[in-house]
Amino acid sequence: MHIVCLDLEGVLVPEIWIAFSEVTGIPALRRTTRDEPDYDKLMRFRLDILAQNNLKLADIQRVISGMEPLPGALEFANAVRERTQLIILSDTFEQFAKPLMAKLTWPCLFCNSLVTDAAGKITGYSLRQKDGKREAVKALKSLNMTVFAAGDSFNDLAMIREADTGCLFRAPESIKKDCADIPCTVAYDELLAEIDRFLKSA
Repeated sequence: MHIVCLDLEGVLVPEIWIAFSEVTGIPALRRTTRDEPDYDKLMRFRLDILAQNNLKLADIQRVISGMEPLPGALEFANAVRERTQLIILSDTFEQFAKPLMAKLTWPCLFCNSLVTDAAGKITGYSLRQKDGKREAVKALKSLNMTVFAAGDSFNDLAMIREADTGCLFRAPESIKKDCADIPCTVAYDELLAEIDRFLKSA
């Protein structure tokens, strides 16, 4: 059986923290997993900024509620689901994802969780599993699934390399340069063509 695993932010929806940065006017919040390979370091950096500016979960959720999938993302995701099974493997949080999943007609999502206090302040986060994207692909392969994976950031590289095949999608030049062995696509029709080749050859 074949399965496709995709990253969420930067692949199907805009980067949530960048959108929040634009609304709050805090440039430092534009930093994402495209820039910082160490996810824990990145999240501690973000949580410090939120605390310094008295920003709470509800403030981020208001921004997310007005976000839309990237142009063509819903049609692409539907095309993948017509061909085979699709799982979204993301380092986002369940408290962020629900409105975006609704707009993508509820694909299967594996992600993480935020920890909040009674006042709605984000005090920490809980990983579903350490190195969760790669571990999810490993688990799928252990079930005799043949896996294709695609993403755009440092935190997607392990799952792409663990998969039977895969590619980058709209990755920044710094990642493409360091990962010349991984194909990179920039449009949904190109990514769908890679998936079609995977389905025919697997």
